[in-house]
Amino acid sequence: MRAVLRQRGLGKHECGMGELRLSPARVRASRIVRVLVAGVLALPVLGSPAAAAPEECKPDKGTLKLPASEPWAQKRLDIKTAWRLTRGAGVRVAIADSGADYHPQVQLTKIVDETHTGYRDCVGHGTAVSGIIGARFLSGVPFHGVAPDAVIMMFKQSNKSEGDISHLIGAINDAVAAKADVINVSVRAADTPALKAAVQRALAQDIVVVAAAGNIEGPDDEDVPAYPAAYEGVLAVGAATPDGRRADSSNASTPVSVLGPGTDITAPWPGRAYKLGLQGTSFATPYVAGTAALVRARFPRLTQEQVRRRITATADGTSGAGTGTGMVNPVLALTAVLPYESVNAPVVAEPPPAALPADAIAKIPPKDETAITVSAVVGVGAVLSIMVAGALVSLIPLGRRRGWRAGRPT
Repeated sequence: MRAVLRQRGLGKHECGMGELRLSPARVRASRIVRVLVAGVLALPVLGSPAAAAPEECKPDKGTLKLPASEPWAQKRLDIKTAWRLTRGAGVRVAIADSGADYHPQVQLTKIVDETHTGYRDCVGHGTAVSGIIGARFLSGVPFHGVAPDAVIMMFKQSNKSEGDISHLIGAINDAVAAKADVINVSVRAADTPALKAAVQRALAQDIVVVAAAGNIEGPDDEDVPAYPAAYEGVLAVGAATPDGRRADSSNASTPVSVLGPGTDITAPWPGRAYKLGLQGTSFATPYVAGTAALVRARFPRLTQEQVRRRITATADGTSGAGTGTGMVNPVLALTAVLPYESVNAPVVAEPPPAALPADAIAKIPPKDETAITVSAVVGVGAVLSIMVAGALVSLIPLGRRRGWRAGRPT
């Protein structure tokens, strides 16, 4: 039966591989097959979404304890150094995913449920992606997002590990209507005219579209590009290992733009928890989407094409199929001077030096009035002494010549 699902483009999601896969859903028969596999009558699904039978919402359990050390992805990208220039304030990032549960580090400003199944994240995927992009910094917590001050909006397009491509299309269209600046699509779907049109509409509205290049889960995946990542104008993201090379599971058939950290990833998880050991292009993508948010905040005059070009031009170079221009580099993306940018693009200068501490320069001591008075008296006395001495030098010889007699009056 799994072969039938793959042939129809349904597939599945595994937290370890980090990928949501959607069917084209061109005919109702595909929905019937999917529902029968799940052992549920097909009628409720084909009717009104609100009439669908409730499903269990049991994402995998996470952990409440994080390692003391900072995750390698954060250290590798040197995100805190990028924060010296911007933390993404004011940039609207839309996420088309499986929803998002409450988490103390993740603050959502908008949730749109395309599935009519409720806002909860029954997979964990959307909560993780949201956290990688915009999790707030908390003192004592080693994990944080790339752009913690960005405005995060969730567009729920699936309630489980598989979904309907029409919901993804609706999520992208609604993100455009919400005036998103960046759209994160950590989803692998089939190529359809409606999906392509939705992506082109987003690009035409000057939105940076960042999408996962997809994962290789079997021989059938190796030569199949992932959409919407394979569309022209989309920032396609592959998964990288800590040493910067492409992860073996990252799909090289998709025209990759850059790589993002995609193995042994830590991220927020439903239940106010965290998930360790995540891997896949789904979790590499939000690192690049977060970088796009930083660039848009730092350079608000750049177009989506210029943002995409800046991110690819400043990535850490690598070679080989499916690597693009290498690992994304947020710090260089915010500081590099690109000679081919137009005159309207800002020239990036080094950040201004930090203010000197108050005790860095010694203060001028207050005037010592007593010392000044004494010095003045001594100076005047010295001058008078010199004058008296000069007078005596002239008068004494004269007095001797006259025998010390008074001179005649004139």
